[in-house]
Amino acid sequence: MTTGNRSTVITIRQGSTGRPLAGRVKLANTFFKRLRGLMFRRRLAPDEALWLRPCNGVHTFWMFFAIDVIFLDREMRIVRLVENLRPFRVTRPHLSARSVIEMPAHSISNLGLRVGDVLVAERAERS
Repeated sequence: MTTGNRSTVITIRQGSTGRPLAGRVKLANTFFKRLRGLMFRRRLAPDEALWLRPCNGVHTFWMFFAIDVIFLDREMRIVRLVENLRPFRVTRPHLSARSVIEMPAHSISNLGLRVGDVLVAERAERS
């Protein structure tokens, strides 16, 4: 998001510990941004993520790398975790999910995320 010469950067943290999950989160909040997602990208950097909102299921068609998928409810509570989702796969929709975060593969285990954890999104203006 851009405001003049400033851009809004989204960071996502674990609510209980404040530990950052991703420092560079791109928001996909339109139909076409969600549809495109990470298609045709070569990789995600370790501190990068895509936050799809609204969303309750994902595909990895035309992706060239595996991802971890975090399903969140309205309160940003983790309701489902999918690790190492390989290219050309589809997840089942999770009916209580309102958004999804896609991160590099193995992020879930490296960060010790569990169903029931609450995440916090922070926006910061940077020039």
